[in-house]
Amino acid sequence: MRLAVVGNPDNRRVTMFTEAVLRAGLPAPAVHPWRAVLSSGLVPAVDPGTFVRIESPGEDAEVDRLLREIGGGRPAMPAEHGEIVGSAAAFAGLRWALDRIAAGGGLLLSRPADILTMSDKPRCHALLSAAGLPVPPALPPVHDYASLRAAMADAGWSRVFVKPAHGSSASGVLAFATAGRRVTAATSVEISGDKIFNNLRVRRYDDEASIRTVVDRLGPDGLHVERWFPKAALGDRVLDLRVVVIAGEPRHVVVRTSRSPMTNLHLGNARGDVPAVRAAAGERAWAAAMETCARVAACFPGTLHAGVDLMFRAGWRDHAVAEVNAFGDLLPRVLAGGLDTYDAQVAALARGWSPVREGVAVPCGG
Repeated sequence: MRLAVVGNPDNRRVTMFTEAVLRAGLPAPAVHPWRAVLSSGLVPAVDPGTFVRIESPGEDAEVDRLLREIGGGRPAMPAEHGEIVGSAAAFAGLRWALDRIAAGGGLLLSRPADILTMSDKPRCHALLSAAGLPVPPALPPVHDYASLRAAMADAGWSRVFVKPAHGSSASGVLAFATAGRRVTAATSVEISGDKIFNNLRVRRYDDEASIRTVVDRLGPDGLHVERWFPKAALGDRVLDLRVVVIAGEPRHVVVRTSRSPMTNLHLGNARGDVPAVRAAAGERAWAAAMETCARVAACFPGTLHAGVDLMFRAGWRDHAVAEVNAFGDLLPRVLAGGLDTYDAQVAALARGWSPVREGVAVPCGG
């Protein structure tokens, strides 16, 4: 079995996948750097029988600049560290790059169409909703603060999550609430001059001018707004789950807990105890949640893995899907059956999983 990966060579994602391949007794995968694909436009040609993993292009400033340059059709300036800029252009650049990668041949472990859908929050939400999967209701498209407030008033909603259409890792997300003339927003966005940055500290804005500034600067790249889903809690922390589904099976689970509405672990939040959450939810609710994750993954036939962010409602009465992540399998030190997420994917390939066979569509709603 031959493998290759398109990724950032020094990134731990590529390193951990390579280590899993070597543990399985296979030759190290050929690594095709994102920078080379984007800067030269050369197709990373591989043999027809080679499995090709497409890894996240994130965490590389030059790759980010190249994506924005290609997607925007003009030279792009390097972003400052943490700067939130040009996500729509980067998404367009990713689409171009995925087309080039697909043209190189091989057996892609993630379908480009699936990666693009998972990376487009409005489109992904619409797909899951149409399939009858539980997702929070969403507002019609909004493009700035004024249209956000108008849409909230029309819907009768006072609490929402505002998400950049193509963002990740909670970058640019606001948990926004209104009460009469009072407004508050919890977010990791920091305003600095005429720029906004993703900071690792969640802060609270209670002045409308700051909130307007953030939303108006995010708006041109696209927004997705969902009704606030009250998350279940244990102790003084709300929580949700990252569930990695591999070859159709929910396998690896991480509980993410927080004292703020944002549970992403890189924001200084803590991993919770999976058995404790499972006990609090009860076996029937837990099984239903895992079934939902499997049904979500079935919406992306021919793609080996998907990271599903799943929320239990306060009181554990039901659950909803927050997001689906094309590159959501980075869960260091999380094992299932003695295997990490990368080991499990290599094992699935060894058992005969193939995007050619699995690409036959299975209805993803049930």
